[in-house]
Amino acid sequence: MLPTRHRMRTSAQFSDTVRSGARSGRRNVVVSVRSTTEQASRVGFIVSKAVGNAVVRNKVKRRLRELAAVTVREHPVGLDVVVRALPAAAAAGWDELGRDYRDALHAALRKAR
Repeated sequence: MLPTRHRMRTSAQFSDTVRSGARSGRRNVVVSVRSTTEQASRVGFIVSKAVGNAVVRNKVKRRLRELAAVTVREHPVGLDVVVRALPAAAAAGWDELGRDYRDALHAALRKAR
């Protein structure tokens, strides 16, 4: 589970990361990454109504939170990450969603450095 201190809360945090971070997309997600100072890594999720109804959106968010928890364990300091779920994420299986998230994250990290 992703600890509360590692979650983005304000729209400014989201917009700063999306605007000035490196971005990489796959079929199910778009990941934006921004390097930060020596503060704890934070992750935010954007799952719009285009993904599905509330039940589907929450399922997608839960899955993405679990994937992001691994990212925070690997990079506990110095990253802001925003994950935007695309409509295809609603029908994606756990393996497919995980593969897209990891591939997009690694590509964005390469661009950010």
